[in-house]
Amino acid sequence: MSKILVIAEAGVNHNGSLKTAKKLVETAKECGADIVKFQTFNPRKLASGQAQMAEYQKKNIGKEETQEAMLHKLALDRGEFRSLAYYCDKVGIQFLSTPFDIESIHFLSDMQDIWKIPSGEITDYPYLVEIAKTGKKIILSTGMSTLEEVDAALHILKKGVPKEITLLHCTTEYPVPVKDVNLRAMLTLKARFGYDVGYSDHTSGIEIAIAAAAMGATMIEKHFTLDRGMEGPDHKASLEPCELDSMIRAVRNVEQAMGDGYKRVTASEMENIKIVRKSIVASKDIKKGESLSESNITTKRPGNGVSPMEWLDVLGTNAIRDFREDELIEL
Repeated sequence: MSKILVIAEAGVNHNGSLKTAKKLVETAKECGADIVKFQTFNPRKLASGQAQMAEYQKKNIGKEETQEAMLHKLALDRGEFRSLAYYCDKVGIQFLSTPFDIESIHFLSDMQDIWKIPSGEITDYPYLVEIAKTGKKIILSTGMSTLEEVDAALHILKKGVPKEITLLHCTTEYPVPVKDVNLRAMLTLKARFGYDVGYSDHTSGIEIAIAAAAMGATMIEKHFTLDRGMEGPDHKASLEPCELDSMIRAVRNVEQAMGDGYKRVTASEMENIKIVRKSIVASKDIKKGESLSESNITTKRPGNGVSPMEWLDVLGTNAIRDFREDELIEL
């Protein structure tokens, strides 16, 4: 099985602070993530003054304001993003940021060789066209979408002849009720479109992401924060560092456990064969020349003698020597 790419989604959990963003980079690296991902946007280009906050945002922030007002508090400027990308390179983890408007696509174009398209942009035709023009690798989240909408988005993106496309199953709620996860839809995406698939996880714990890894996800994305108690829209639906570390360790274990699918005796099993399998043994004392029958032989551990699978071949043969009860039969 190929390595599962783990994206630690820092998003806007830096709360507009470059210092906090750098700490998130360090944490993602320490926990073993492959990529740390942020979000790049111009608040005025992303939301109109009339756009209202989502219910989960109101609940998590504890007040109501326009999306634009909220986004202004969560944005990093262009210089800070360049500094952040440089810092990721210094720390040794791949930088990635999701653009939320065309201006941000242009800005990020020379900073990364892959695009992560968020679920909310899957029906944004001009945005998708601009992404397609670059011909870069694409990760497409499919939250809130039907198969027909995914198909329409892919039709646009494929015009740019992208190097690679990965589809992420996602349920856009923060946090997602487990009953709404529908993890098998990830396999439906693979069957329908033929691309690699992964899972962008918005559930509260780590077990669903681990299950996705076992089901064949090639990529896992998960929000994380330094502290769930921080103010902001996404902290409460994010993992804290110790949880992110546990999730990534579990995903790596699943990755190894999946193997190549061939059934074979492993090296670790070889020594146990003679311990837990059985051999043909004498069930009572047997004299040399006595006929071996079901009345004087049986099967018992250890398994380093004649295999019980040779039972029919042994029956009716004569004992080559005296055997004591429980002694391994020799032929």
